[in-house]
Amino acid sequence: MGPCCSCFKTKPSTRETELTEKSTPETNPFSFSVSRQMSAPTVKINGLTVTGHGIALVNVSIEQDASYWEWHIATDDNVALDDDDGHSILKFGVATRKNREFFEALGDMEDNDDEMSVDDGTKLMRAIPNVKSGDTIGVAVQQSDLPMVQFLHNGEPIHELAISRFRGMVFPSIYMRDGYSATFVWNEDEFKEMSPHVRFGPLIPERGLI
Repeated sequence: MGPCCSCFKTKPSTRETELTEKSTPETNPFSFSVSRQMSAPTVKINGLTVTGHGIALVNVSIEQDASYWEWHIATDDNVALDDDDGHSILKFGVATRKNREFFEALGDMEDNDDEMSVDDGTKLMRAIPNVKSGDTIGVAVQQSDLPMVQFLHNGEPIHELAISRFRGMVFPSIYMRDGYSATFVWNEDEFKEMSPHVRFGPLIPERGLI
């Protein structure tokens, strides 16, 4: 009788195991970005930093019961910013999904000076005055119990601006003005301020990229 085939099977060597492990591709961690598809064509996007004018949405919907993120603000020293007339005030919060058709309709509305026929996308956002270079705007969203969006300016809560009773899928958003630069920060290690409560954790991706 010939030798049993199992007698010739040997355990993989340590070297072979190392090569196998190294050849297995690692899963790349999720990377947030500002969505070009869901942002105004007048907004300039560079990674997580936005400039220009108009609304910009981050590419992940908010699914957590309680989440927190920040916008770190910078300004162009060569541009005069004046909040007195309200035209230079940035808006922060959340927004529903946007697309090219929305921005085309919004452009037509602005061309016709018709302010009532089309929502400008900022219903779930709030204007925060006196935002200066180096400031941090924190946004905290809770969806369990009473859905609410809360705002913090350099760590100080602005209770009177809180939004309650919103529904549907929403995304982190900002309404930009010329002369400002805003960077979306989701990584807890890069936060400059504390969330309003320990239950508000950093934003975690739940759905596919937009």
